[in-house]
Amino acid sequence: MIKIGLERLRDDATLQNKITGNIALLCHSASVDSQFKVAPIIFKEIFGDRFKKLFGPQHGFVSDVQDNMVETNHYTHPFFGVPVYSLYSETRKPTKEMLEGIDTFVVDLQDVGTRVYTYITTVTYLLEECAKEGIKVVILDRPNPVGLEKIEGNILETEFKSFVGALEIPQRHGLSMGEYAKFAKKKLGFDVELEVIEVQGLTRSMHWKDTQLSWVNPSPNLPTPEGSLTFCGTVLYEGTNLSEGRGTTRSLEVIGHPAIEAYSFVDSLKETLKEIDNGSFILRPVNFMPTFNKHAGSACGGVHIHVTNEKEFNSWQVSQYLCREFKRALGDKFEWDAKDYEYAFGKLAIDLINGTEFVKDWVNRLGSMSELREFETRGHAEYLKEIESIKIYK
Repeated sequence: MIKIGLERLRDDATLQNKITGNIALLCHSASVDSQFKVAPIIFKEIFGDRFKKLFGPQHGFVSDVQDNMVETNHYTHPFFGVPVYSLYSETRKPTKEMLEGIDTFVVDLQDVGTRVYTYITTVTYLLEECAKEGIKVVILDRPNPVGLEKIEGNILETEFKSFVGALEIPQRHGLSMGEYAKFAKKKLGFDVELEVIEVQGLTRSMHWKDTQLSWVNPSPNLPTPEGSLTFCGTVLYEGTNLSEGRGTTRSLEVIGHPAIEAYSFVDSLKETLKEIDNGSFILRPVNFMPTFNKHAGSACGGVHIHVTNEKEFNSWQVSQYLCREFKRALGDKFEWDAKDYEYAFGKLAIDLINGTEFVKDWVNRLGSMSELREFETRGHAEYLKEIESIKIYK
């Protein structure tokens, strides 16, 4: 039986007594208990007037903002009667003024286990600023929906640090939010009091369906837990002119372009697919028409990635392979997106997402999967040793 950190705090007076003084809470729409009661209501009930401030990450406290680099405003919440500060606004870090009068800062965010998913960067910045102000940080932990055993993707190269990559970790990092916070504190040397209220009953092998928890969108374009599995790879298409399905009901599970005929494209993969097919997924030819974002109102042909064995599925490799094959099929119609991306100006989005220029160059020259796999695993052994001491779950 899984019991998330929020529920353990709700039910345990001993844990409540660890939340001292005036309290701030960083949360979003997925910050709910098993009865879908939102965290701020629980905090009001437990802590009353000591609950002083709310904070929201990217996509907003109510998770209603769709796209990257669309900021949310600060305001006073009409129901809770406390200020709501956006950590995706003119600042991505809580300011000294925002933190004024706070003794304990609590975080309850549903992460999805991928480096570029910005909630872990927000927590990194929060730890840094709370260390300066002597504020205790408490993480109400939640399961990583893609499990805690597998890591995927190359280690971020330092020159590509950004809001979508705060630390040198793999794309799929294999940590819960609480474990990540412990890792960031240790790696960056933050002098901050940190406590993690862990998930009761969680093991490293568990994926989302094993937890029997209900899925609530942690951001607008992850409507299904299956999308969290494919996201580790399909997020790379934000750095291309292909649609990653934003503006459809299965965003980050479908990929396509108006110049692709879906059936002939999938048929063309028969030989090269052998390089990557381990029986854990099926590529279904699909046609879709985004209602917003890239190619809005245009029919796109492509694939829907259906995961058939979540334990064996390698999202990062599958999506890099498909990117190479889309490049092969589209030729000059394939483009890397040159627009500014997540406040890191002067670098291509694809390089920030991948945390390296190597993968973009590999796609451009239609490189081999053996070469990509060799690059992907560099530094993995050292990373696994590095996180061993901060693991909470077995």
